[in-house]
Amino acid sequence: MLKLAKYTKPYLLMLLLAIALLFAQANFDLALPDYLSRIVNTGIQQGGVENAVPVAIRQSEMNRLEIFMSAADRDTVLAHYTLVDKNSPDYEKYLAEYPALETGPVYVLNSSAPDGSAGVDQAGIDLLNPIMAKALLPVYGIEQALADPAKAAEMGKQFGGGKFDLSKLPPGMDLFTVLGKLPPEQITKMSQGFSDKFSALGDKMIIQAAVGAVKAEYAALGMDNDKLQSNYILTAGGWMLGLTLLSVICTIIVGFLSAKIAAGMARDIRREVFKTVESYSNTEFDKFSTASLITRSTNDVTQIQMVVIMMVRMVFYAPLIGIGGLIKVLAKDSPLSWLIGLAVLVLISLIIVIFSVALPRFKVIQKLVDRINLVARENLTGMMVIRAFNMQTFEEKRFDKANQDLTANSLFINRIMVIMMPLMMLIMNLLMVGIIWFGAKQVADANMQVGDMLAFMQYAMQIVMSFLMLSFMFIIIPRASVSADRIAEVLNTEPNIHDPKEPKKFSTPFQGTVEFRNVTFRYPGGDIDALENISFTAKPGQMTAFIGSTGAGKSTIVNLIPRFYEVTGGAILIDGVDIREVTQHDLREKIGYVPQKSSLFSGSIESNLRYADQHATGDMLQAAIEIAQAKEFVDSKPEGLAAEISQGGQNVSGGQKQRLSIARAIVKKPPIYILDDSFSALDFKTDAALRRAFKEKAAESTLLIVTQRVSTIKNAEQIIVLDDGRIVGKGTHNELMETCETYREIATSQLTDIPDDSAGKEELL
Repeated sequence: MLKLAKYTKPYLLMLLLAIALLFAQANFDLALPDYLSRIVNTGIQQGGVENAVPVAIRQSEMNRLEIFMSAADRDTVLAHYTLVDKNSPDYEKYLAEYPALETGPVYVLNSSAPDGSAGVDQAGIDLLNPIMAKALLPVYGIEQALADPAKAAEMGKQFGGGKFDLSKLPPGMDLFTVLGKLPPEQITKMSQGFSDKFSALGDKMIIQAAVGAVKAEYAALGMDNDKLQSNYILTAGGWMLGLTLLSVICTIIVGFLSAKIAAGMARDIRREVFKTVESYSNTEFDKFSTASLITRSTNDVTQIQMVVIMMVRMVFYAPLIGIGGLIKVLAKDSPLSWLIGLAVLVLISLIIVIFSVALPRFKVIQKLVDRINLVARENLTGMMVIRAFNMQTFEEKRFDKANQDLTANSLFINRIMVIMMPLMMLIMNLLMVGIIWFGAKQVADANMQVGDMLAFMQYAMQIVMSFLMLSFMFIIIPRASVSADRIAEVLNTEPNIHDPKEPKKFSTPFQGTVEFRNVTFRYPGGDIDALENISFTAKPGQMTAFIGSTGAGKSTIVNLIPRFYEVTGGAILIDGVDIREVTQHDLREKIGYVPQKSSLFSGSIESNLRYADQHATGDMLQAAIEIAQAKEFVDSKPEGLAAEISQGGQNVSGGQKQRLSIARAIVKKPPIYILDDSFSALDFKTDAALRRAFKEKAAESTLLIVTQRVSTIKNAEQIIVLDDGRIVGKGTHNELMETCETYREIATSQLTDIPDDSAGKEELL
């Protein structure tokens, strides 16, 4: 994948924006369990009271609390409260919030608003919490005992050593007045007795236990505790809904950005692959099959596009949510953290095993796709031959073999994924059961609150889901990695033929003289030279023909002129300029090429002719089809030049295809024509008529023809006879009949094979 990383550069800003949004989304999602914990712990269990620091407290109650405070603590607490009575300027405002103010003064937390929201900062709350909690517990406990004789007697035994019964106090006696006169060490001992019940659990549980006393004080003040609770729950729930909405918005935007990034990268990669393949010479095409190049520019690019979408949406998000969840869990110092550690260890082990098993299969799946595309393409293009030889059964078996191999490999990978998902879900469900089992015990032992256990479950699910997402990525990334390697292989294959850094220009006026000077050529990977010491000159206004047995090197010679291959020795010159010293564009601009296998494109006859010159006039097109002897069959079609041509020219005959290919080259009006066995599908009469018209209309052009017919080249000014990559004869027809045995054998064999009434025979004679 890193080999294609450069294609992310145009989309770097969008990628950074997507990562920032994913970071925000992860934070929003990680905050939700905290709010759930607050709703359960504070909203439901504690009635909306968050701590042991009341926003307001009666003066009489504060006096009782002071009994159980040290002098320093008393000063600290009073410094954070303001006494409000009937003479205070804000009396009416606070009276509406605290009705008990009418019967006596009330201490109000500094800067606290009438709605009960504390104005003291969090540092002040943290400072006051343990002081107020340890004072509230004994005061609240004594007040409850005084209201219940049974509790009073029990408290006397616990904290009075059994010496007095609080339920038998004399009428009118205020116990707190008596306690206020006791020595400080006795007060400390009594206070310690109340807090000892929670001391093992730490200040947090002491503060939570004191919340009941705060609620009782709020009730005494005339505050609406139900409203306080509902406001807290609604506020926390509103924050949860808001965070969820923001998370959804981030998800939608990231989805849009990921699709845009992936689609853009796929477009750029396809364009670059196509551009690179267009620059290939035949040497590079010999390395890659057509089916493989099609697969690499379609299926492989699609794999990259899919994995980029998933990477942007999952690969960046999963670690954020997983690591963030672990940090949250560790920050809570939960006694259940070991369950998360165990689950993560099992998940990592499972992913490693699956990855090691699946990776080798992913490396071969794209090759199997290549294979099935190759077989399918050969069957579709060679259907007539397959039917002619009754090989349908054989081809069905061949396709079935490729299909079965791909299916078996895909099924193996899918089975792994099918096994992986239930195992992952099993681990997650076992983790949930473990959290509930051990968490319930911790709650029963007062080591943690119910809300904390629920939050822990949420974090555990987020962590496990992050591993699920990563495991899914580990499945698709290897295949995409193989696809990326295959694409990179195409992009990194350096074309064998390059334009010079400082190209020359052809002289003006351009003549079109083609000279081969001791040219030698060997195909890449070949053991022997395909051409050896080829030297000749093709002049403007003349026909230079190449003839010889199959495999003699005729097509190889003409393919060297447009630099489809590069010579391995010697030089090819046009108007005295080495073709390697000019750009390929300038060179091919001077050449009208008709390949051995005629190729037409889907579209119309006109669009195929205009392929040579988009600005060609209608008269130029008509002249070209007349010269190419294609006018009769073009005019026979109701649509004329607008007649449709199917892919590859499947709806026209071989001869018609050759004539349209020749007409296309004529439209270009090049100074050099190369016709590579382009008359093979023409009858002798059409062949002769085409050559006559060509001679008249393109008399000043250099004409190079490869053919197997002696009749086609009998009137050529220069005939070059090839045998096994060497020139064995050069001259006119009459000269070669006298001097070249190879040519004479070819001519004699064709003369013998041609019927007596053949126009070709008459012309040959």
